[in-house]
Amino acid sequence: MIKTQTLTDKLSIGLSMACTVHCLALPLLLTMVPALASLGLDDERFHMWMVIAVIPCSILALIHGCRKHKKYPLVGIVTAGLTLLILAVFTGQQVGEMGEKILTVTGSIFVAVGHSLNYWYCRKNDKDNCECSQSAIVE
Repeated sequence: MIKTQTLTDKLSIGLSMACTVHCLALPLLLTMVPALASLGLDDERFHMWMVIAVIPCSILALIHGCRKHKKYPLVGIVTAGLTLLILAVFTGQQVGEMGEKILTVTGSIFVAVGHSLNYWYCRKNDKDNCECSQSAIVE
């Protein structure tokens, strides 16, 4: 069975990357396939709901991961990324389209890097604490 921490780390990475793709590729896709415009994906609510989905996933993954590996600076990395994503949602009109893209892409990178490290540290911790990795006692 997949562990909660592993699932939420991967989900947070996927959601943050989806925000980046939405921000950067959607305008191009809408010009190439105008029928996609009817889906409402260019609406700012889509970005807001993506951020709302990534926040609890990130918190859950970090709680489980940091308990295991004790690498608490990861909380700062992911928090910085989430803060940038939230700023992109709420200040998009004030900073303009380019500013919103910069905030979204930078925030997504921070979230993805933080969760990738969390996932890696957890896997490393699992291997280090595995009974099979300890040397056998010679009698």
